[in-house]
Amino acid sequence: MPKLLYASTSPYSSKVRMAAAYAGVAIDLVPIKTEDRPAELINANPLGKIPVLVLDDGRAIYDSRAITHHLNRISKGALLPRNPDKRLEAEVLEALADGICDCALSMVYERRTRPEEMVYQPWLDRQWAKITSALDLLNANPPKLPKKITAGQMALRATLGYLSLRFGGQWEKGRGRLTRWAARFDEKFPELKSAVPA
Repeated sequence: MPKLLYASTSPYSSKVRMAAAYAGVAIDLVPIKTEDRPAELINANPLGKIPVLVLDDGRAIYDSRAITHHLNRISKGALLPRNPDKRLEAEVLEALADGICDCALSMVYERRTRPEEMVYQPWLDRQWAKITSALDLLNANPPKLPKKITAGQMALRATLGYLSLRFGGQWEKGRGRLTRWAARFDEKFPELKSAVPA
């Protein structure tokens, strides 16, 4: 069975765990602490980043988008639509959600790895401006939640979960449509809720 090297707080890992569950692909979950740089992780991904999907033949797939595309292929299209326009829409939503996470993670690492007096506030402000701009766009027009969802919707749910974990009380104000969207996602797809960052 393929192994997923992951962390429960990682939004990228969350998206992949949701995608595998939704696509019906069995994976063995292996929690990893990236800061420890374990050999199992470095041997699979020299960048030392998660998630990594290690296949039965030893090949490793990273990053999260490459993994969701692989899961889509082996599940015969369970995660991305065949229609080119709808697929593009799903891929752009996934990219936007991942981009929000990139900004949020850079803020977390700025605070976590630098001494207090060296934290660069203009950098944090710039990242937060990108996040809020993207969230405002999504709040104005939240993606639909049909019976068959895509990797894009899963990426967004993982992103909102991560923001609630790391920036709870800071991103929600004025974005009621997005918070309701996340609640509806959890109601419609309760089997995926356990993969939301925690």
